Amino acid sequence: MRVALAEDGALFREGLLMLLQAAGHEVVGSTADGDSLVELLSSQPADVAILDIRMPPEPDGGLVTAERLRALHPDMGLLFLSHYAESHYLMRILQIGTDSIGYRLKEKVGSVDVLSDTLTRIEAGEIVIEPVLAKRLVERPRGDKKGVIATLSERELDVLRLMAEGRSNNGIAAQLFVTPKAVEKHIANIFGKLNLHADTAEHHRRVLAVLTYLRSQRDGE
Repeated sequence: MRVALAEDGALFREGLLMLLQAAGHEVVGSTADGDSLVELLSSQPADVAILDIRMPPEPDGGLVTAERLRALHPDMGLLFLSHYAESHYLMRILQIGTDSIGYRLKEKVGSVDVLSDTLTRIEAGEIVIEPVLAKRLVERPRGDKKGVIATLSERELDVLRLMAEGRSNNGIAAQLFVTPKAVEKHIANIFGKLNLHADTAEHHRRVLAVLTYLRSQRDGE
């Protein structure tokens, strides 16, 4: 896989380069800021661009850079890295796109296996969300007795949390030690309770389900 990297922390950038090379990926270039990444990708095509959320040219430069890259290279995947799992970052990221995009914590991509799995899923068109953030998104807010969240069972919340991570039905089944058929049933129940109609593509209904809970959490803060 051809990968480009923008990270203003020199030590982390070099470590990530070593991981990418150890995983057999081709690093087409690395930069310390978003403007340089945009310039690099104007002549060096990549399958996925990795961006630090908080980097030059401004405090959240990775998000601004990604908006430019998604307009210039709509088929290129985007992986955002941060020290923090923040719901407002995720909202911005999902506004940039819901295909071939990911948001992971820097501390969690420190192995070849995790990094490669993340990049492969993004290249395949999936959304990959940091599990700790996905878990937070689907937790029941205190005092929520009447909202949509309260209508879901504990198992449906588990399924939704794994959906929020971007996992497939088979991946969810493996995590919960149930059959794929059981997962399909739970997902159908979730879609029904969220009033997500069958005339919408399943991929987009999955995204809408996650967004519903993300907005619910944001509004409850």
